[in-house]
Amino acid sequence: MNVLVSDTSVLVDLERGGLLEATFSLPVTMAVPDLLYAQELSNYNGERLLNLGLQILELDDQGVEMAINYREQVRAISLPDSFALVLAKTSGFTLLTGDGALRNLAAKEQVECHGVLWILDFLEQEQVIAIANLYAGLNKIANHPRCRLPTHEVTIRLSRYTRQN
Repeated sequence: MNVLVSDTSVLVDLERGGLLEATFSLPVTMAVPDLLYAQELSNYNGERLLNLGLQILELDDQGVEMAINYREQVRAISLPDSFALVLAKTSGFTLLTGDGALRNLAAKEQVECHGVLWILDFLEQEQVIAIANLYAGLNKIANHPRCRLPTHEVTIRLSRYTRQN
């Protein structure tokens, strides 16, 4: 089973773009650590995410200790994000994040890591959503004031979607 462990930022971006349903129809399992769900998602679309199939997974005591150590080493990442990293690392799962500090730590720890644009490429590859909807979704995400996606990569995809539509 291919499992993608997401941080909150990826799920928020996908929701902004209206792409959650399509993402949860991909041939993968989407998961978050229990602490991340409790602190960041339960009151923000929590029920909807669970209904779509989001799995909530727990760390064992050793994993919790590892997450706390990561948080102490890299103060730029949150404790919920460090839980996501440990869950991905100890289970051999892929991490999804839009956070630069978390990506850097994942690379250092040799954890496969991707972001929103990778998910969009996966949606395109699996043809689970119309190209016009991918275009509209990415456009909504990119035009949000808190968007941190690389402009050049967004432009490449929007141009490609326009040509395919």
